[in-house]
Amino acid sequence: MKLSKEQIAKMSESFKKAKTQQVAQKAVTTNGILKSAEDVEVLKELSPANFAFSIDVDKEAVANQLQSGRCWMFACLNTLRFHIEKNLNLPKGTFELSQAYLAFFNKLERSAWFMEHIVATADKSLDDREVDWLISAPMQDGGDWDMVAALVKKYGVIPHSAMSETHCTNDTAEINTFLSHLLRQDALKLRKMAQEGKDTTQTQEEMLNEVYRVLAVCFGEPPEKFDFTYEDAKGEYHADYDLTPLEFAKKYVPIDVANYIGVINVPGEENPYNRMYTIEDSDQIPERENLYLNLPMDELKALVIEQLKAGEPVWFGCDVLQHCDRMAGVMDMKLYDLESMFDVSFDMDKAERFATHESLPTHAMVIAGVDIKEGKPVKWKIENSWGTENGGKKTGNNGYFVCGDEWFDNFVYEVAIRKDLLSEAQQKVLGTDPIVWPFWNTFNPVSA
Repeated sequence: MKLSKEQIAKMSESFKKAKTQQVAQKAVTTNGILKSAEDVEVLKELSPANFAFSIDVDKEAVANQLQSGRCWMFACLNTLRFHIEKNLNLPKGTFELSQAYLAFFNKLERSAWFMEHIVATADKSLDDREVDWLISAPMQDGGDWDMVAALVKKYGVIPHSAMSETHCTNDTAEINTFLSHLLRQDALKLRKMAQEGKDTTQTQEEMLNEVYRVLAVCFGEPPEKFDFTYEDAKGEYHADYDLTPLEFAKKYVPIDVANYIGVINVPGEENPYNRMYTIEDSDQIPERENLYLNLPMDELKALVIEQLKAGEPVWFGCDVLQHCDRMAGVMDMKLYDLESMFDVSFDMDKAERFATHESLPTHAMVIAGVDIKEGKPVKWKIENSWGTENGGKKTGNNGYFVCGDEWFDNFVYEVAIRKDLLSEAQQKVLGTDPIVWPFWNTFNPVSA
């Protein structure tokens, strides 16, 4: 449609008659959209003053991923930390697992995966959709439950004290940019070799050696062995020496991450429930396939509540910044009255938002509790990994967030659930052949 000056004049005249928007203009031009549309009554209802839950399993100190996209990793390690602290009777908030350790191997695995896929697609042009997708962002931070579970099983875990954060783990923009430069350069060389029919195995090993060297400079080299010492809640001293990361995981992590499945809620006629799903080109850790069980939301929530009742927090993935006040730590569908402020209607449902990329899983956190009234959940306690302060101001309830149940329905996409909590019918679905989503699907953790 080609706009005319007459049409624009009619729009202007219409706006002058919109009294509500005339008032809104004064507020928005001074305070911005969200602050002007925020409902203070919703903030009061979900504020720290009302931070109480009928089922509350986790009060750990909140970690801080700073300027990195490792939320999926932080959320998993926070879940494991909960079990370790409980098992060893450690004082709350005194223990943390090393995120830098797994981040090192995640980026090394991503590099190996990238090179393998570059060779496999060497017969395609650079503007082919898959090749373009591969080289558009060779190194990123995003991930999913299956990816971190595979890392834990393959490399183990270590205490934070055995490999601490560095500038480059806390702020990953520089290393992601640098490694992307290096991997794109490697991609051109590998494509040429593959097109000429040459074996690229040794060249890939040499290239991965360079990646390892970069990571060791930026993150520090992961320890092969370390000592683990701690004082329990009774003040008793314990020491365990010369442990490997896999030995530590076997001895001190009291749950098996292999016993958990990603349960998702992705509605839509093209995404039938009670089916397994996987995603093309999401195999960054080849030892474990990304698999998802798609269930209706009421079944997903019932599983979450059962796991909470069993005393376990729940890893989950969501679209965190939708209807969210980050400083208040509140996520609620009624938090911002944008429709009244602009006199517009937002009526897309979850399936439509997902299909159009309006909403997708952007962040992973931990469900630490739920408030149930008259048999139904009304709000959820969320352990985030954004620290307890932002710009010197407190965030949420010591870094914990709260979300309303309607927000949960609309913006929670995945939870990690113990397989033994699934119904008999749900467990039968686990063994069926998955529907394969294409690599460009919104759910692909490699794209995050």
